Amino acid sequence: MNPLFSPIKLKNLNLNNRIVVPPMDQYSAEDGLPVNWHTMHYGNLAASGAGLVIVEATAVEPAGRISPQDLGLWNDAQEAAHKGMLDAIRSYSSTPMGIQIGHAGRKGSTGRPWEGGKPLPPDGAGWEICAPSPLPFAPGHQTPAELTAADIARLTESFVATAKRAVRAGYNLIELHAAHGYLMHEFLSPLSNARTDAYGGSLENRMRFPLEVLAAVLAAVPANYPVGVRVSGTDFIDEGWNVQECATFAQTLEKAGAAYIHVSGGGLAPEQRISLAPGYQVGLAAAVRAAVTELPVIAVGLITEPELAASIVVTGQADMVAIGRAMMYDPRWVWHAAAALGQTIAAPPQYLRCKPHNVKDLFA
Repeated sequence: MNPLFSPIKLKNLNLNNRIVVPPMDQYSAEDGLPVNWHTMHYGNLAASGAGLVIVEATAVEPAGRISPQDLGLWNDAQEAAHKGMLDAIRSYSSTPMGIQIGHAGRKGSTGRPWEGGKPLPPDGAGWEICAPSPLPFAPGHQTPAELTAADIARLTESFVATAKRAVRAGYNLIELHAAHGYLMHEFLSPLSNARTDAYGGSLENRMRFPLEVLAAVLAAVPANYPVGVRVSGTDFIDEGWNVQECATFAQTLEKAGAAYIHVSGGGLAPEQRISLAPGYQVGLAAAVRAAVTELPVIAVGLITEPELAASIVVTGQADMVAIGRAMMYDPRWVWHAAAALGQTIAAPPQYLRCKPHNVKDLFA
């Protein structure tokens, strides 16, 4: 068996293979509620053959949304809608479903990307935003209100409440969003965190808020329930958050009981400089993997070819591989990877007759 298609266990959750569909924002919710688009979109991905599908960034409070059309999970109606979506998907798919929960911080209150993605003023369609420090994301964006210690404690409880709702709704896994310039990442990076209290300054202090949220969420969910963390391995900016600090953070997450770490990069500020190439962020995941003992690591970043995905796992650069945009472009990516690598995979019985005649033993 090719290692990419070998099983792996995250706490109490068994995955059939190492291919993950990562969170990819759809900006299509109504009052935070998943709608028919989400059921169709995630249902399609749940039939892809991936070992795990993680639902997009879901806000823990209204002010934690990126756009007005973000998913939320802070009230009963949203919880019921998430459960309804999962129930519909599970009537045809046994693929484990996770959810990423987070807070947009200073990158909140913006329009949808295909509508320009511009900042929305608080006196119009937007809302007031918050962050570790009163430093705007970019010129023209709101200056966020600096969070007080009481605010931080309240937000921690918001994460806990959302985590409990996620468990009740039926999600198999929770991912805390500490990447891409959103609130937890803003605490981690010295470029966005200028605090002088216990939540700023040293690396230990900058890690404090994400670690407090992880500890509180782990205490609130069932024993051995998997809670992982999405991180940016670097800001791609000099003097910013870097892979060495991320490796230390990963070691701390491992000791704290995280189920995995999902290593992406960038997103903190427009000044980032990124050279795009296939697997351009895999080196970040490999550096983190080398720093931890047993904590599973997910690699991501323009991984589009089955051979590249397989090599990442075979060479031990990461334990799992996230296929994002390539999976949206080709929701049968996993089938094609199995065919290319000579593997057998399960498929819905309704689709068994689509197997190409020249591919033997593709479907179980």
